[in-house]
Amino acid sequence: MPEPISSLPDWHPRRLSARMPALKRRADLLARTRAFFTTRGYTEVETPALVPVPGMEVHLAAFRTTFRPILGEGEEPLWLRTSPELAIKRLLVAGAGPVFEIARVWRNGEVSARHSPEFTMLEWYRPAASLDALMDETEAYLRAMLPPQMTHRGIRTDLSLPFERLTVAEAFRRHCGGLDILATLDTAGEGDAAALRDAAAHAGVPPREGEGWEDLFFRLLLERIEPQLGRERATFLTHWPAPQAALARRDPADPRAALRFELFAGGIELANAFDELTDAEEQASRFARDVEERHRLYGEGWPVDEDFLAALRHGMPATAGIALGFDRLVMLAAGVESIEDTLWLGRWPYSVG
Repeated sequence: MPEPISSLPDWHPRRLSARMPALKRRADLLARTRAFFTTRGYTEVETPALVPVPGMEVHLAAFRTTFRPILGEGEEPLWLRTSPELAIKRLLVAGAGPVFEIARVWRNGEVSARHSPEFTMLEWYRPAASLDALMDETEAYLRAMLPPQMTHRGIRTDLSLPFERLTVAEAFRRHCGGLDILATLDTAGEGDAAALRDAAAHAGVPPREGEGWEDLFFRLLLERIEPQLGRERATFLTHWPAPQAALARRDPADPRAALRFELFAGGIELANAFDELTDAEEQASRFARDVEERHRLYGEGWPVDEDFLAALRHGMPATAGIALGFDRLVMLAAGVESIEDTLWLGRWPYSVG
């Protein structure tokens, strides 16, 4: 009896043959992605993968290495990037205009059917674009890349339907018993853990011992909201609470919310986008809090990216930008259920479920 394909190494002819339909679809999507953006006036860029600061997101773990000069003294810690975002924004400061990158990125510890420690991120940035304009372009991109109807793990999504645009506040009201998530922020726009615990209990979701605002926010999001998104039609989840602004600017109409969206299709999260924050001092303050929080939670990390802040102080144009998981896009296009099936080589020695 032949050995099961799943137990064979990546290089085995039978295993590669089984992946080949998805890999050919991957190659086709790469070519069509480049054509999509170049015809819209974008320039493809390539930024460094080995960097002094891998990214500023608190909960991402990075791969560390050390640069040792052949001549001279001293060592310098370097990291594999978790995203090309900070590098691309430096190019925007320099005047590169609309740009995109198909970037190899690394995130330590992320392994599942939808996660790989090494994966491909498609990012694009358009100066002077609004978040609504970026949603329009993202919708056009998905329709150009994916079949009109697709099914992923039993979830059927019709991309011919208009994409839903749903604010986080409305999603919480709809799926968490009327909970008003923005009312759980204090006057400074920070999360009030006691207020959210009380609101969650009133909505029928008892909080757990010691659960802070962010912990409870993400539990409600993951358990109650995300399973409802990107099913019959794709969904943009927009206007995130200010504590989850990351590198997005706050909404001038309601500073409790940030101009950020995530995209869901086929029942999975595909992309994360910002109306980019250009205020260097506010970004510096956020970065300082991020460094402090990372050390508090994990006891390690890296410093603030001061060179990025210097570039931001020089002046970045108003810009909307997005990061899309390209391997997940291939999963939807090829109809496969594991990210492993979208990679030429890259099986990790861990169970991916």
